[in-house]
Amino acid sequence: MTSLLGKTALVTGASRGIGQAVARRLAADGALVAVHYGSNAAAVHETVQLIEKGGGRAFAVRAELGMAGDMDTLFTALEAGLLAWTGQVRLDILVNNAAITADSIETITPETFDRLIAVNTKAPLFIIQRALPLLNDGGRIINLSTAATRIAMPEQPYAMSKAAVEVLSRSLAQLVGGRGITVNAVAPGPTVTDMNPWMLDDPEAQQVVGSGNAIPRVGHPADIADVVAFLASEAGRWVTGQIIDASGGSFLGPRI
Repeated sequence: MTSLLGKTALVTGASRGIGQAVARRLAADGALVAVHYGSNAAAVHETVQLIEKGGGRAFAVRAELGMAGDMDTLFTALEAGLLAWTGQVRLDILVNNAAITADSIETITPETFDRLIAVNTKAPLFIIQRALPLLNDGGRIINLSTAATRIAMPEQPYAMSKAAVEVLSRSLAQLVGGRGITVNAVAPGPTVTDMNPWMLDDPEAQQVVGSGNAIPRVGHPADIADVVAFLASEAGRWVTGQIIDASGGSFLGPRI
């Protein structure tokens, strides 16, 4: 596929899981991808290698989100990489994927909650703020949320942090629509990644969780990456301000 040929993209939290799948898919579609990571250098190296082996182009950018100076660190590396690869500092696609999980309301501490909000809510806001001057007209902003914002799940603080991102996505779409920039959120359901380690190597757990979906299986990173790729493409030009549920129909109701 070459639908994103000549485009540039930044995907945060892209060294593994859904972020890695998104980075690989955008690169396969022709985009030059800045693969952001926080600390796992081995994982990001593997991601860049996989992209290159598939004929794509990518470079790594490191920044520990939620820490002092994180935006300066991220955008200094991003701008240097874009300049080296393309000769200019312009961006077409921003995917805010990086996130952390947290305990339920019974056990979460103020310190853990502050860290959760810093990474899941504050970082996307200020990444967008810094990216907007670099973003070409007609660009794409895609924020990863969660189906837990519409379903009563045990991870209440995590759902809270993502609900704010959904509100941001809707209001931002109105703000930047005059430039032809679309803004959407993608909300996965339970997905087999290392953020859900209890499912990784447990087919029985996957079957139990998947049975709650209209399509009776759990999600995989590629399922989410395909939705993001659509929104990033020209085909997604008329979709903005939306929360796209990409959960396979998690908990839509009882089976009849």
